[in-house]
Amino acid sequence: MKINTNKGAIKETLDSRYVEKIWPSKKQLEDFLTSGRRLTIYIGIDPTGPQLHLGHSTNFLFLKKLQKLGHKVILLIGDFTAQIGDPTGKMSMRKPMTKNEILFNCKNYKIQAGKILNLGLSENHVSLEFNSRWLSKLNLGKLIDITSKVTVGKIIKRDMFQRRIREEKEIYLHEFLYPLLQGYDSVALNTDAETGGNDQIFNMLMGRDLVKIYQKREKIVIATKLLINPKTKKKMMSKSEGSYISLDDKPHDMYGKVMALPDEVIVTCFELCTEISQKELESIKKSLRGRKIHPRQVKVRLAKEIVGMYHGDKEAKSAEEEFNKVFRERKSPSKLPIFVVPHDSYPLIDLLTELKFSKSKSEAKRLILQGGVTIRFQGKESKARDWARNVEIKDDLTLKIGKRRFARIKRR
Repeated sequence: MKINTNKGAIKETLDSRYVEKIWPSKKQLEDFLTSGRRLTIYIGIDPTGPQLHLGHSTNFLFLKKLQKLGHKVILLIGDFTAQIGDPTGKMSMRKPMTKNEILFNCKNYKIQAGKILNLGLSENHVSLEFNSRWLSKLNLGKLIDITSKVTVGKIIKRDMFQRRIREEKEIYLHEFLYPLLQGYDSVALNTDAETGGNDQIFNMLMGRDLVKIYQKREKIVIATKLLINPKTKKKMMSKSEGSYISLDDKPHDMYGKVMALPDEVIVTCFELCTEISQKELESIKKSLRGRKIHPRQVKVRLAKEIVGMYHGDKEAKSAEEEFNKVFRERKSPSKLPIFVVPHDSYPLIDLLTELKFSKSKSEAKRLILQGGVTIRFQGKESKARDWARNVEIKDDLTLKIGKRRFARIKRR
């Protein structure tokens, strides 16, 4: 594939709204891109869960731009480093993962990333690598050699390690190895650049240092912006906390989750999770600032844009119609699970636990008392407030649990 060295296309890529900072400089990356040489850029992902989310999409959207310029992109699965666990931002040691857990988690990553990147068999497709291919083969002598390149002082200065020291929490020796091994990935892959969220800057710069030491050359580090709620200053997408919008969510689930986002994150999501033009983005910002449009209308636009990116415009339109049916017209979803029960009536608390809507009777009781359970029958709905009540099983009986979980209950 011919390398695109057009200065306008390169400037548009380097001025991308997805990028926060480039090391050693934006000028250095520009020189690389205008050289006519095909660069190799990678992103590393530790398989801590089976789903990629909108937080990952920021990197993929930037890599897509580099891929279009003709450069080679590698998706690196940290199947070996995941057995250590990235200590970044953690106040305690991560629980070690087994090989089976890791393989299960990453088995669909290629499909999910392929919704944005070209992972097919066509020209200049993305390569998939696993860092166990080289890290599992490191002998003790080589490991000692790698550790001799970095001081304890440099590692211990990391913010989360300093916080642990202040709070008298343990730091385990193997946690020091994580940034070294992740950094060594850059050496093993012989890449020109690495991209990742700005929470990975320390680990990516470690790779830059090791490339200089072992290969006597420069490695570019591109830190992308994180999806942060501007009001709470917290990460919006977190696998460890279970709060995220997955790239493989079903259209109606994805649409509903976007609509459930707080208003203050609308602009951030348009900026970092979509490919709308900068002109349109500025128009949205201006309309919201001037209160010329209700945030809900803009959120509808965002939901349709995101669902359309991953599932197509037809599915986005269908998801919008389904959402309006359920949440504006207060009707049951077109498709919902049907549960067949053997009795004419059931204690509500038992119904919730037996149908796996709650993990225990105490959780079911709490859910009911908090107003999280609604009973729909013949077009009418009412909140279930009495956790000890019996529910009479009739045709067209529907339970709504929380905002988006529904089930139709029938008598056997």
